[in-house]
Amino acid sequence: MYLPKYFLVLLLLLLSGSAGSAPKSELWPEWLAHADSATLAVDHGAWQRFLDTYLRNGEDGVNRVEYAAVGEQERDALQAYLNRLRSLPVSSLTRAQQLAYWINLYNAGTVSVVLAHYPVASIRDIDISPGWFNDGPWGKKLFDIEGRQVGLDDIEHRILRPIWRDPRLHYALNCASVGCPNLQPSAFSADNAEVLLQRAARDYVNHPRGARLERGELKVSSIYRWFEEDFGGSEEAVIRHLRHYAAPPLVQELAGIRRIDGHHYDWSLNDAR
Repeated sequence: MYLPKYFLVLLLLLLSGSAGSAPKSELWPEWLAHADSATLAVDHGAWQRFLDTYLRNGEDGVNRVEYAAVGEQERDALQAYLNRLRSLPVSSLTRAQQLAYWINLYNAGTVSVVLAHYPVASIRDIDISPGWFNDGPWGKKLFDIEGRQVGLDDIEHRILRPIWRDPRLHYALNCASVGCPNLQPSAFSADNAEVLLQRAARDYVNHPRGARLERGELKVSSIYRWFEEDFGGSEEAVIRHLRHYAAPPLVQELAGIRRIDGHHYDWSLNDAR
């Protein structure tokens, strides 16, 4: 079958992920319901124990998971934790509890998906999302929560981003890739979320994955291109965001910068092996 040249080029770009853009922030309004005061306790201890056991900080500043070391018992414990989260009435949690709930569900769910298909070189090799041109697991419905089928994309783009409207969420959600902001060593909770969000933002911005100067040119993570609207809607706004979280010497390096000269992202699995 003959395919026009322009179609072949487009197909290759789509398959490589370089032509697409991130899903838009589109609210699912049913998730706006929340309690004004806490009446339920949410136990994230199982997720914390997993992080304490299998998360490793590399000399390069990248947190990696020892996927190969996770045995059947630990996988079952992680699945039991996810099952407990799925069974909770999310609408009966406070807004602060919900923030921690959705972040932990996303991160623990991502690790669980990787473990189910390990070994893989990249999470993008786990092609379980529906659709011809979709790669990775993000479109797959993984959880049944209060009668609604929810996937990783839904958590990020239909719940977290449109409800909280906080660009620091991009530093909290981990896509199991080296180029992604670190999987935090602490499980999120209603009490520590603000501290963790601030720390995650500072860590990523000041790591070469986030922003770096090469011969006077600013190179940043592709996150700032995919989600530019969340960081202010322009290159100038992204640079202001970077300056806000930058530490010396990055503060001085960004002083005269007015444009972004390149983007980068490493989709290699954050595997500690």
